[in-house]
Amino acid sequence: MDNFRDQFRNRRYIAHVSIFGTTQLHKRNPVTLACWSMAFPGFGHLLLNKYLRGYALILWEMFINQKIHLNLAMIYTFNGQFQEARDVLDPKFMSLYIPVYLFAIYDSYRTAVDMNKIYLLAQREKGRFNTFSIGALEINYLDKRKPWLAVVWSMGIPSVGQLYLHRIILAIFILLSTIVIVWQSNLVLALHYLILGDVTTSSSVIDKQWLMYFPSYYFFTIYDAYTNTVENNKLFDYAQRQYLIENYQPVGHHITIGDK
Repeated sequence: MDNFRDQFRNRRYIAHVSIFGTTQLHKRNPVTLACWSMAFPGFGHLLLNKYLRGYALILWEMFINQKIHLNLAMIYTFNGQFQEARDVLDPKFMSLYIPVYLFAIYDSYRTAVDMNKIYLLAQREKGRFNTFSIGALEINYLDKRKPWLAVVWSMGIPSVGQLYLHRIILAIFILLSTIVIVWQSNLVLALHYLILGDVTTSSSVIDKQWLMYFPSYYFFTIYDAYTNTVENNKLFDYAQRQYLIENYQPVGHHITIGDK
């Protein structure tokens, strides 16, 4: 149940608030999204709120990467061990990896350009959208939150910043993925030995193939939490501005409330 009933259907909507999270349109830098897709296929689509496509690309990336041992080959390459990099790669699946990788970069860029145009049209049409949703399991509503606090929570454990923003499904996906990566890489055990000063044992227990996923996940969750908190606050201001203009503007006077 939400607080929105559209008497005259709009062609486009700026946002949608549900018990699972808030989905919204806003202007994005296509190059930035392409770079995130380059770092990890699927991340650019998650930033666009294209969740199904993003989840599919992330799972594919992890599956095919494990098959061809790409992360290990990258580590060997960074260390100048080019022969070891060639030996560890599995060429049988390499031809499957490259097209999907390039598609993720291209599609996130193209979609960002298109959605920026749709956002401008939706903003000019001033389409109404729900700002409050309540169900048997959850309540979600537009509210202002602190971007720095979202960053701090995300720095603690990936996915908590998304929970702070009430992005339930994305938070669950990131949390489960993080658990798998940390478990398979033995990251906690390696940190334990490192804290004890046993660098040799720490290096021996770590699984480098799985560890290479973690930096991308970690910094993406911080960036995603921060940017979406900022945009969520802008959406709250926009909704409040439209409500005040429509319901409290004096007769015969035109009140203009500019964007910050």
